[in-house]
Amino acid sequence: MKKLLGLFLVLFSVVIFAQKKLEKQVVEAGCGMCIYNMKSDKGCAIAVKIDGKPYYVEGVNKKSLGDPHADNGYCNVTKKALVTGELKNNKFYAKEFQFVENDTAKK
Repeated sequence: MKKLLGLFLVLFSVVIFAQKKLEKQVVEAGCGMCIYNMKSDKGCAIAVKIDGKPYYVEGVNKKSLGDPHADNGYCNVTKKALVTGELKNNKFYAKEFQFVENDTAKK
């Protein structure tokens, strides 16, 4: 019984602490606050939607993404982004992040 319980705890912890890695995958992207209604003390910050859930992105210089409040900025429209990185601690840690299309949907 103890071995079974120990095995269960190990498997359960692996599932809980599992990290999802993405390699050159196209995802939806936009402002966490303006597009996805996420709470943040950072103001307007880029987020990606993976498996239907939005995650803030770490490791991207938001100045390199252009003016977020322009008509086609990520605060006003959702965009497609080609990303490589991993999900952990409820954030997406980007190794690569690049918009691949123009505006896809108005807010």
